[in-house]
Amino acid sequence: MTLSKSSKLALGTAQFGLNYGISNKNGLVKKNQAKLILSKASQCNIQILDTAIVYGESENILGKIGVTGFDVITKLPSIPNGKLDIKAWVINNVYSSLSKLKVTSLYSLLLHQSSDILGEKGKILNEVLYELKNKGVVKKIGVSVYDPNELDDIERAKIKLDIVQAPFNVFDRRLELSGWLDHLAALGTEVHIRSVFLQGLLLLPSEARHKYFSKWATHFKIWDDWLRSNEISALDACLNFVKSYSNIDIIIVGVTDTGQLLDIISKYENDNNSSIPKSLVCNDQLLINPTNWFK
Repeated sequence: MTLSKSSKLALGTAQFGLNYGISNKNGLVKKNQAKLILSKASQCNIQILDTAIVYGESENILGKIGVTGFDVITKLPSIPNGKLDIKAWVINNVYSSLSKLKVTSLYSLLLHQSSDILGEKGKILNEVLYELKNKGVVKKIGVSVYDPNELDDIERAKIKLDIVQAPFNVFDRRLELSGWLDHLAALGTEVHIRSVFLQGLLLLPSEARHKYFSKWATHFKIWDDWLRSNEISALDACLNFVKSYSNIDIIIVGVTDTGQLLDIISKYENDNNSSIPKSLVCNDQLLINPTNWFK
């Protein structure tokens, strides 16, 4: 079972360093399991690994396993309050990541807090990012956003990005409906999407959903009924939805074992033209943004 080299799938590695995902029953991925996952990903021509400094031990684990043959993306955390020497802070973080990952360069360096690139501090930050890019330490630079509206201020500031990473799934279509999905393509900016399964929530059967989500019971009923009537699995539907957009360059998926990875790859290869109902669109931040869950 192999994917074509044009595959858009990338492997997210938050689970390698954190107990991540609402549907994650396995907890933190152990090193030996992470090694198997990377080996299988490589065999299936998945070429990009997505990690971050704030993903616990993820960078360390990846470095110990070895990431030869992969393009690695990592992310800078938010600039700490009161940080004066921003250039030194960025350089120290980047070279620390390179050391942990045991690589000499990164495919991409993203900002976890997009607003950091704005204002006076942002000017310094932008300069050091381009300095690292010009030196070949980083091939591409960009931002990770929680809401596409964050990109409005960045465009007004005339900041050029190589990559934008954003959430996108059957419930959360803000990237498309805001016009930013098409606009980024027109700008020549790579679009990487995450939260394809909404941290696994979209894959859970109704009885397994936490009572927190009962306030959206009507919404989930539309989803469950549509899956049933179309005789399609939630995994199939989620993957078919995102891969139907030609302007999406990379689809980031996270797994906790090789079985999950192979299942995703198998479903990714399937074609199903069932059109996801627009009634599933939701703009409620308490549902579509996992950082707001259970508050």
